[in-house]
Amino acid sequence: MQKRNKIGVIVFPGSNCDHDAVSVINSFQNTEAVMLWHKERNLQNCDAIILPGGFSYGDYLRTGAIAKFSPVMEEVFRFSNEGRPVIGICNGFQILTEAGLLDGALMRNASRRFVCRFVHLKVVTQNCFVTAQYQKDEIIKIPIAHGEGNFFASEDTLKSLQDEDRILFQYCDLNGIVGDHANPNGSLLNIAGITNKQRNVVGLMPHPERAAEPRLGSTGGKKFFQSLLQSLEPILI
Repeated sequence: MQKRNKIGVIVFPGSNCDHDAVSVINSFQNTEAVMLWHKERNLQNCDAIILPGGFSYGDYLRTGAIAKFSPVMEEVFRFSNEGRPVIGICNGFQILTEAGLLDGALMRNASRRFVCRFVHLKVVTQNCFVTAQYQKDEIIKIPIAHGEGNFFASEDTLKSLQDEDRILFQYCDLNGIVGDHANPNGSLLNIAGITNKQRNVVGLMPHPERAAEPRLGSTGGKKFFQSLLQSLEPILI
């Protein structure tokens, strides 16, 4: 028989997209989601870890600045250092940059306003465990909901992200054109999602878990989770 994939969803004080992620994960066969409280030091033999969106610790100091010190993050560091998959969505992305597991930083939106709406993304590469099911340059519709999603990095870091094919998604218009007119938060290079050098840690500001079934207004995020699960390759036991 097949081993069930187990995906851990970390819950911080202020997380509010944890149940969304759990719902999507549990909709797939042979897969179960496990909610992990931020004070836990046991990842319960999970095959992948998701840091969901929300407002961990009320976004005091800076978004993600306190959450990176939660006990569970010690295990997330260990897990990622073993080359295992870690995903940060929205606030999770902010936490991963604060923790140094991903390059760059997320600053306040250029508009200085919270933005909550659907956007279009261009899939920049298939060379990642969350994009393999997409086509390169595919345009998908995904919602965003953030006040600090403005991706910033040094010129050297941006060049590294480009040269190493580590930009996963860029904000674009309906026709796939990347430009200021399609940039909802001021992110450099219209960056919406990236991966690390080892390609096992991913962060993105848009919410694929909120775009995985028709009644939510889009299924653009479904392939994100299908790609993740395909990469885990359940073992016959």
